[in-house]
Amino acid sequence: MYFTHLACTACGKEHDGKVPQNVCTACGKPLFAHYDLAAAGRTMTKAALRGRTKSLWRYREVMPVKNDADIVSLGEGFTPLLAAPRLGAKHGMKKLFIKDEAQNPTGSFKARGMTAAVSMAKQFGLQKLAVPSAGNAAGALAAYAARAGMEAYIFMPKDTPRANVIECEQMGAHVTLINGLITDCGAEVAKRKAAEGWFDVSTLKEPYRAEGKKTLGYELAEQLDWQVPDVILYPTGGGTGLIGMWKAFDELEKLGWIGAKRPRMFTVQATGCQPIVRAFQSGEKFAAEHVGAHTKASGLRVPKAIGDFIMLDALRKSGGGAIAVADEDMISSTREVGAAEGVFVAPEGAACYAALKQLLAAGTVRPDDTTILFNTSTGLKYLECYG
Repeated sequence: MYFTHLACTACGKEHDGKVPQNVCTACGKPLFAHYDLAAAGRTMTKAALRGRTKSLWRYREVMPVKNDADIVSLGEGFTPLLAAPRLGAKHGMKKLFIKDEAQNPTGSFKARGMTAAVSMAKQFGLQKLAVPSAGNAAGALAAYAARAGMEAYIFMPKDTPRANVIECEQMGAHVTLINGLITDCGAEVAKRKAAEGWFDVSTLKEPYRAEGKKTLGYELAEQLDWQVPDVILYPTGGGTGLIGMWKAFDELEKLGWIGAKRPRMFTVQATGCQPIVRAFQSGEKFAAEHVGAHTKASGLRVPKAIGDFIMLDALRKSGGGAIAVADEDMISSTREVGAAEGVFVAPEGAACYAALKQLLAAGTVRPDDTTILFNTSTGLKYLECYG
């Protein structure tokens, strides 16, 4: 469509988008997809969107896949933006919302990234895809690879929630459990991918998962009648969703659909794994690895993220911040959200509500702010946490 090239997020070096790419060949940092937005805006108009299918592929002109025949879809995206009046009433908030990503195929927001990544892999003629995962990305890759007739090679920590492991196995993926963290899984993929003929679709080591995730930003703006919220609280492991939304808001402004205002972006991490929180608080550009990472929220157990500098830049430019939440607060918040709003959130989603309470108490978030809590997955995948 209107995809033009890839460029490094750090040094700016351009890369050819017509062949498979991982990270920048000059500095090893993530690549972003770029588009001819002026041309895209001639057919992707607000009026045109009203008649399009309610999936993330409604934003077709700003997605990288060249031919529709290569799109591998399970109906992902355009998840509901649920008003949370009972939770809001506890805090005097009238504009509190939950963006419920549990309603995606495979039960998590990871479906967004994998529909884009696997579609591009199909376009390039790739047959074997590999990923290190804390759980939900693995399930999404297994599903979309199966849909595309590809092989999926998945590496997860041994203590990954059992539902994720079963999900991958039942969709025909090759599953290897590693005695370690997601970083150890990533090292195993890196060590074996050349000899095994795998293409690595790790978070931000593949350029197109971020394109699927950026549709979160497009959807939020559309669901709020082309306004951006005041505050977004987002649970952050690898951070592709937060990074993708930040990219989306820039594209939306260039399209002329929103103004210069940006939401105040808050990353939410676990106290047992908070590399971005520590780096933000200490004013660092990059985040040191969190040694001894531990948390029941497996999606937050990412001790080192390749896109750390992009996240930290977005947090600071937006006037937002970074906050850590204890596991016990996540677990108790799961019940509080569920009992009030009927949404069984994952621990990562519950962490956002726990963080909101801290931010309200500190006066950092105001009761009259339009505030979005992200629930990134269904709580049904984390039953071990609630025994």
